[in-house]
Amino acid sequence: MLLEFIRTHTTLAPVPFVPEVRLFQAEEPIELWEKTEAAGDEQPPPFWAFAWAGGQALARHVLDRPELVGGRGVLDLATGSGLVAVAAALAGAAPVVANDIDPYSLAAAAANAEANGVEVRTVEADVLDTDPEEQVILAGDVFYSRAMAARVLPFLRRAAGRGCLVLVGDPGRAYLPIDGMIKQRSYDVPVIESLESVPVRHTTVWQVTGGR
Repeated sequence: MLLEFIRTHTTLAPVPFVPEVRLFQAEEPIELWEKTEAAGDEQPPPFWAFAWAGGQALARHVLDRPELVGGRGVLDLATGSGLVAVAAALAGAAPVVANDIDPYSLAAAAANAEANGVEVRTVEADVLDTDPEEQVILAGDVFYSRAMAARVLPFLRRAAGRGCLVLVGDPGRAYLPIDGMIKQRSYDVPVIESLESVPVRHTTVWQVTGGR
């Protein structure tokens, strides 16, 4: 049912900054959100239907530097569309886990993985109080609120302290804490203007270090 909804209300198309990857994407966020809620209970915004700037930057980064993830287990935290998970799999990561708490997101991630011919395992859970076993953790656009930042930062720093490679893609969201982060690369990423108020977002990939 979720897969049918996604395929009916989105279009499979290349990602602007990562054309190697095709995603089921929507053009109009409000209209899609209304359709999502009409299909059942109250739903979160359809983050899964768009290629956000942080995810595009992370996907570009791992595809351009496959040695970061090749042959390593990867967790794509708060996966949204699954863009970063798909890119990691295309870059040679294995196994790849796409994690989110939204079942629509995980259905989209599964559909997008299949469309790109890669294997991605989906996990519907809040993992922020756990210590996943993956060697690489990728997180795009996770610092969008104070509450989310307060929960996700300790998780990422804990993972980095265990020796994981932890990379964050972020277009300068208000709650991004750059202390203890190492800038890896910046990109000018095309985005949907109705979502971001601008056609391009300057977006940075950061490496998270352990500690406070």
